[in-house]
Amino acid sequence: MTKVLLSLHVLAAIVAVGPVTVAASMFPAAVRRAHAAGADAASIASVRLLHRICRVYAVLGLAVPVFGFATASSLGVLTDAWLIVSIGLTALAAGVLALAVLPGQERLLNGVDDGSTARLGMVTGVFNLLWAVVTVLMIVRPGSTTGV
Repeated sequence: MTKVLLSLHVLAAIVAVGPVTVAASMFPAAVRRAHAAGADAASIASVRLLHRICRVYAVLGLAVPVFGFATASSLGVLTDAWLIVSIGLTALAAGVLALAVLPGQERLLNGVDDGSTARLGMVTGVFNLLWAVVTVLMIVRPGSTTGV
């Protein structure tokens, strides 16, 4: 059962978190291109599509910690330091997405550009970095006694 849960956890991370990180990273540049193009219909549509991808896959991404907790429980590692740090960083990444990235995208979609594009790019980079650190922690598992 552990292998099934771990497989579902990894698949959920790839399928749900991957598109959010890519679409969120593409969004600031797409907004800049849309503004430079005079906000034509095609560029606006691509920006809206990127935002929708971020919103939809952010919700689907909730499956990642659900399967993660189930996997950790079946492995008996819920109290391991590497997992606790990963959980904290995952919560922080979710907070950055929900409280900074998605609202920043909304502001730019509504035409408010007070330097928000550069700030959104930076915040998105922080979001992506948090996920990269979580991924490394999940692979390396420093101090783990469950094997290599």
